[in-house]
Amino acid sequence: MEATGESSTVRLSTTAVNSDGWRWKRLNLEKWVLWIVLGIGSIAMIGPFYWMFISSFKNKREGVAIPPTWWPQTFTLENWEGLTDLAVGSMPIFFRNSLFVVVVVTIVTLFTSSLAGYVFAKFEFRFKNIIFGFVISMLVVPFSVTLIPLFSMVADWGWRNNYAALIVPILFSPFGIFLMRQQIANIPTELIDAARIDGASEFGIYLRIILPLSTAAMAALAIFTFTYQWDNFLWPLVVLDRPDLYTLPLGLSQFRGRSGVDIGPLSAASFVAVLPILVVYVFAQRRFIEGITLTGMK
Repeated sequence: MEATGESSTVRLSTTAVNSDGWRWKRLNLEKWVLWIVLGIGSIAMIGPFYWMFISSFKNKREGVAIPPTWWPQTFTLENWEGLTDLAVGSMPIFFRNSLFVVVVVTIVTLFTSSLAGYVFAKFEFRFKNIIFGFVISMLVVPFSVTLIPLFSMVADWGWRNNYAALIVPILFSPFGIFLMRQQIANIPTELIDAARIDGASEFGIYLRIILPLSTAAMAALAIFTFTYQWDNFLWPLVVLDRPDLYTLPLGLSQFRGRSGVDIGPLSAASFVAVLPILVVYVFAQRRFIEGITLTGMK
C-alpha cells in the first residue's frame, strides 16, 4: 500500500511538472508572437516618418530613384532652404497662421465644451435631454452637408479672407461637449453642493472644482481639437484666397505641380507640419490616455 501511494505521488508530481512546463512554453510563445506583432506594427507606423525625414535631404534625382535608397547618397539642405521662398507665400508664414488659428480654436473649444458639459451634467432644466440629443446628433452630420450654407453665412458677414471665418464657426464642438459631459458626470454632486453651501458662485465652482477635476478629459479634447484643426484643409480652401492667410495644409498643396510632385521639398514641409502634433502628443499623452479611459468607464 505504501509503494502504491508513493507511485501515485510520483505520477502526480510528474504531471504537475509537465503541466507547468507546457504552460511556460505557451506563455513564452505568446510573448514572442506579441513582440513580433508589435514590432511589425511599429515599423508600419514609424517607417513613413523615417522615409519622409530622409527624403527631405535627397536631391531631386535620388528622391525618385528606383530602387530607392534608404539613406541619402548625396546629402543636401536645398529642400529646407527653399521653404522660405515658395512660388506663393512661405512656410514660416503658413506655420504662423496655422499656429494662431489652432491655438485660439483649441483654447476656446476647451472653455465652451467644459462649460456646456458642466451644465448638461449637473443642472436640471426643461428639454435638457432633447437639447443634448440635438447636440449629439450633430456628430453624425457630415461637414460637406453644412459647407454651402456655412460659406453663404460667412460671405454675407464679410468674413472671407479673415481669421474670423476660420475660428468662429468651429468654436463649439459637439464631440467636446459630449466628452466633457461624460467626465463631469462622474464628479460627486455632494462636492458641488458643499461648495454652494460655502458661498461659492456657479462660475467659481466651475473654475475651482470642475476644471481641476477634468484635466484628463480636457487634455484628450485638446489633442483631438489641435490635431483636427491643424490638418483642416477643406474649410480654409473655401474661405481663403490670400496667400498671406494660408494655413499649413494649403501651403503643402503648393508643392503639387501639373506634371508631378517634388518629393524633397514636400517631405521637408511635411516634416515641419507634423512636428507640432508629435510634440503636443508627447507632452500630453499621459493625460490623453487617462482622459479616454475615465470618460469611457461610465
